[in-house]
Amino acid sequence: MRLRSRRLAAFPVLLCVSAALVAGCGSSSSSSSSSSSVASTSATPAATASVAALVPAAIKSKGTLSVASDATYAPNEYIAADGHTVIGMDVDLTNALAGEMGLKADVKNVTFDSIIPGLSAGKYDIGVSSFTDTKARQKVVDFVTYFNAGTSFYTKASGGTTVNTLADLCGHTVGVEKGTTEQTDATTQSGKCTKAHKSAVTVLTFPDQNGANLSLSSGRSQIVMADSPVAAYAVKQSNGVFKLVGQTYGTAPYGIAIPRSTGLTKAFEAAMKQLIASGQYKTILTKWGQTAGAITTPKINGATS
Repeated sequence: MRLRSRRLAAFPVLLCVSAALVAGCGSSSSSSSSSSSVASTSATPAATASVAALVPAAIKSKGTLSVASDATYAPNEYIAADGHTVIGMDVDLTNALAGEMGLKADVKNVTFDSIIPGLSAGKYDIGVSSFTDTKARQKVVDFVTYFNAGTSFYTKASGGTTVNTLADLCGHTVGVEKGTTEQTDATTQSGKCTKAHKSAVTVLTFPDQNGANLSLSSGRSQIVMADSPVAAYAVKQSNGVFKLVGQTYGTAPYGIAIPRSTGLTKAFEAAMKQLIASGQYKTILTKWGQTAGAITTPKINGATS
């Protein structure tokens, strides 16, 4: 999983099913960090004293968290109808978590594969972008888990390809977002196919999920892979152009990516516990139709693989 869609007005570019439509769609695929005018929580009144006490002085003095997110992954993070505001489940959770700490959140829209390097370089305080907490990523950053998701396949509703599991990808062309575990899974499966004397998987990699979606609608890809909530949303918003196929696999936790140098890990764990206990967590997930992925207890570095 993204373990992480571009947009047409309030919806991602997955709705742009022709070149003409694509030309009218906004794009944030450049690596520049455009600060988004997110409706940040007015943090101080909502702050929980025990949580705010865990925030390092350097962060507290700034009053604002710099948050990196690839806003191409609806409904988790994407661009609103105004063309620049980042909205979604992850954004609402980030604002609420910042509020618990007595802070505000400034969400910056950047490409997915630039986020962790940016965190390591001190460019952002945290990354919230449908990151799957993995042991490999834990070598670079800490994670505080907040959601569970798997990986799903989708194809064209009319004349689409039959795929049930990763093993069925042999000989097919698959669209994925760069830097995701979907890219890793598809590439790894291609190697397994050739070892079994089957045709390799042709893996088309795109800088954002919208590129993968467009490759499917245009016929370049036969299958697209994405995190389960994102795949379901893409299919729903395609108005019958796409359909889900096969079995969702690899359920694993999403995590907030936090550089260890910031000292924010414990604060985010405490803030997540508070959101869950207060019911605000459930309210946010319900708003975005994502209650199936709810967790009961956040973990620091809770990777399953």
